[in-house]
Amino acid sequence: MNTIGGFIVEKGTNKVADNEKIVMKVSVNSMIVNVILSIAKVFAGVVARSGAMISDGIHSASDVFSTFVVIIGYKMSAKESDENHQYGHERMECVAALLLAIILCITGIAIGYGGIQKIIHADELNLEMPGMLALIAAIVSIIVKEGMYWYTRDAAKKVNSGALMADAWHHRSDALSSVGSMVGIIGARLGYPICDPLASVIICVFIVKASYDIFKDAINKMMDTACDAETMNKMREVILSQEGVVDIDQIQTRLFGARIYVDVEIVADGNMTLNEAHDIAEQVHRAIEENFEDVKHCMVHVNPMEEDFIEQE
Repeated sequence: MNTIGGFIVEKGTNKVADNEKIVMKVSVNSMIVNVILSIAKVFAGVVARSGAMISDGIHSASDVFSTFVVIIGYKMSAKESDENHQYGHERMECVAALLLAIILCITGIAIGYGGIQKIIHADELNLEMPGMLALIAAIVSIIVKEGMYWYTRDAAKKVNSGALMADAWHHRSDALSSVGSMVGIIGARLGYPICDPLASVIICVFIVKASYDIFKDAINKMMDTACDAETMNKMREVILSQEGVVDIDQIQTRLFGARIYVDVEIVADGNMTLNEAHDIAEQVHRAIEENFEDVKHCMVHVNPMEEDFIEQE
């Protein structure tokens, strides 16, 4: 442990390997759960004659593919900088999140389209009342997938992974689709068979909304969006606490995938030597990168203190 400007920091911590282990572990567990659930739900849907449950099972199967995308995206984003990618590969995780959003949206639209077709041709199809097995499968799915959402969400926050967070929302959308399936199945068993395909349409809305949120977040991270106000204020506190820093002329941040780049112009005594100014800049650089683990690089420019500023003092 080390203290810089009154802030306690950890030196030499490299969490890349640990984060990758967490992502791989969560991803493998997600795939195992999704394979078991998708098979069970499709089986229950076929046996219990529930279109909503079959749609729900297909949605769970799509989660397996999305988890593969998370693994590939995260591994590519963790690659070191090279000659052609001197700022690293972090944005590949955003690309993975975009692909997940598109997959999620297509899945939702397909489920909704199938439900609408059944509603339109309800008389021709002679919709049947779904069996109790479909209802049991829906309840089990809700419990398991909601648990997987919180499990994956916590891991995504810990490693600050947008792609893993997208996968967490894929679990949540699956839980919501199971809620829709459960309501539809209950309605159908109460004598309203139309409720089963209607549930598929409702599921579609939830899934498309989740895909939009994931897509929007990924785009923001690819467009050099600034950090939130709270993070910016904390950065200012760290910078101003460094010895030799008089003021801050400008501070700019931009998200680069899951990482942050910081550009700051500080004010210091203009009479100091070049070496002294360099030492202050280096101190600010280290303080930002060590206090904010998501910061990949901090560029510091030193401006001399102007005379009118001195007179105000």
